Amino acid sequence: MNAIETISILLVDDEDRFRQGLRTLINFYTINESLSLEVVGEARSQEEALRLATQLSPSLILLDLELAGGDGITTLFKLKEISYAGKVLVLSGHQEDDWIFRAMQVGAAGYVFKTRLATQLYEAINTVFKSEVYLPTEVASGFFRRFQASFDSSWQIRRQLHLTEREQEVLKWLTQGASNEEIAQYLYVTVATVKAHLTSIFAKLEVTSRTQAIVTALKLGLIQA
Repeated sequence: MNAIETISILLVDDEDRFRQGLRTLINFYTINESLSLEVVGEARSQEEALRLATQLSPSLILLDLELAGGDGITTLFKLKEISYAGKVLVLSGHQEDDWIFRAMQVGAAGYVFKTRLATQLYEAINTVFKSEVYLPTEVASGFFRRFQASFDSSWQIRRQLHLTEREQEVLKWLTQGASNEEIAQYLYVTVATVKAHLTSIFAKLEVTSRTQAIVTALKLGLIQA
């Protein structure tokens, strides 16, 4: 990561005192670590977070998993739907493997424990802006074991659902928030063909909407975000 690059940051947490402390820590990094970090907005709820992500297009969102008006996992889903192009670091008091796996599965670039924010956040920001994944050392091995188990399980599920290779490609782009027109461009097919694949996918997943398909695919581990 270029040291002079300014990283614009959106803070998303429903506790005012925590956001204030987070802003202070970020200012400390900027002064003492030759990082150019700028907090461009703060949100207390999922609705505010999505609105500001659209308006401000921050490079990085620091996201709490427990929010007023919607949890952080749902917020990660919705950020995909609005095609947010930046990175998301989850800040959470939850250290259980299940929470970490779910957050990473739906698109987080890293996971930081709130109790160790002062020691983990700086490294986490540097890591994700090298296009790498950040996980606390003590949970990394467990996460990757679970990831492999999920991959093995999803392979069996894909066989049972009889998803074709093309349907899996369409589903992958769908979970990344692509429109029918964009999927058609990516796969060099017509929009009508994409719609036909989506109809088949919806039937196999037993869902009736794009959002339901995304949620079901991620829950079943069919797509790794």
